[in-house]
Amino acid sequence: MFKWLMLSFLIVILDQVTKYYASQELILYQPMHVFSGFNLTLMHNSGAAFSFLSQAGGWQRWFFIGLTSIISIAIVIWMHGLPATKRWLLIALAFVLGGALGNLWDRINLGYVVDFIEVYYDDMFWPAFNIADSAITIGAIMLIIDAFFFNQAENDG
Repeated sequence: MFKWLMLSFLIVILDQVTKYYASQELILYQPMHVFSGFNLTLMHNSGAAFSFLSQAGGWQRWFFIGLTSIISIAIVIWMHGLPATKRWLLIALAFVLGGALGNLWDRINLGYVVDFIEVYYDDMFWPAFNIADSAITIGAIMLIIDAFFFNQAENDG
């Protein structure tokens, strides 16, 4: 299990380093064009995904800190109970855990999550995100694949 926790730790480090540089080099809410469809835009998100509850008045910070802490502990317990042969599932959980802890660190220390990656097409913009959000998304997709394909193969075999 140690190597999967190290993968989570690596994601947290990568997330925090990129957020640090984004915070140092970018100006809040001012896009820096990289190429068509991709900007770097520093934003502070006090809500959850897609800025859900960002205008809730402050209580959401503590709610998300508590929720993320509980989920992170549950993931570690889940990982601990898995056999080493469940590599795909362990990697998926490591990605989700690393992303959750990266954003948790921001919420605890800053009161908001630093987002800076912005993708768009014409005048349609996807909400800004960060490395932690990307890791959570990749891990969630892997969990879905595991549930539909790997578990099905085990049940069929």
